[in-house]
Amino acid sequence: MVRANGAVSLRELARVVQTSEVTVRRDVRALEAEGLLDRRHGGAVLPGGFTRESGFPQKSHLATAEKTAIADLAAGLVEEGEAIVVGAGTTTQELARRLARIPGLTVVTNSLLVAQALAHANRVEVVMTGGTLRGSNYALVGSGAEQSLQGLRVSRAFLSGSGLTAERGLSTSNMLSASVDRALVQAAAEVVVLADHTKLGSDTMFQTVPTDLITRLVTDEPPGHDDRAATELQALADQGVQIAVAGAGSGPAPAEALPPGRQTRRDMPLPGQRRTRGGGPGGPGPQPLRSAAVLAEQGQGDRARVADLRRR
Repeated sequence: MVRANGAVSLRELARVVQTSEVTVRRDVRALEAEGLLDRRHGGAVLPGGFTRESGFPQKSHLATAEKTAIADLAAGLVEEGEAIVVGAGTTTQELARRLARIPGLTVVTNSLLVAQALAHANRVEVVMTGGTLRGSNYALVGSGAEQSLQGLRVSRAFLSGSGLTAERGLSTSNMLSASVDRALVQAAAEVVVLADHTKLGSDTMFQTVPTDLITRLVTDEPPGHDDRAATELQALADQGVQIAVAGAGSGPAPAEALPPGRQTRRDMPLPGQRRTRGGGPGGPGPQPLRSAAVLAEQGQGDRARVADLRRR
């Protein structure tokens, strides 16, 4: 299944072989030891993550609850009347479904799936790039897409990708997709990355957004045993990325519901927007994580957005 699809979820494996996810996880660990695949939290992929990208059907079944929670939280960052760009991906598709409820938006996208989610939204204008259709993720890529973005300026870019590390930032497995994502970043005053915990610590071939250009990361709470994701989150915060953590159940996870060892990472101030590396003038120093609940303390505007998100 991994060879055929590039990636597979533990849930799907357990269903196919009619056993428990605990058993599947143990067997996947053994196969990884033999070099036959690489484990990812919630699934498994072909070994050597720099060489193969999963198709849309496989991605759409991975970390679905987490993507839904991330989209809920990210939608609360968008205000009526804004102009934004939204890149391709399964998480950004979830975001688009929620943006359909926000009037007065102008959404620029290279994703057919994002455009489809907004096609019947009242008072939302959708602007599509040109380009060549890449069927594996239903995105427009190539020089036509990049040229159509020249001279564009919007408030925020919402992007996803294949991997995210503090060292290289956001990355993807496809050169054409990476090039368009870089053009989307150039058009935006702020960059918001949507990435579930399975992508944290994963590094793929083509860098799309270096860490110092990422304004905010919206992600989900890593499982207690996932030390790699937790470490990567702290490293990203130390480099000045604002971290908003959503619960997989219903919106942001309250800080008091977290494991005791993790509360201190999330309940401290976030950095400002757009940074250079390092401390002192021109850029903040290391910053710890902060939960979505505590973001409400940063001013009336943020309080209103969080209240609106909770109502939704």
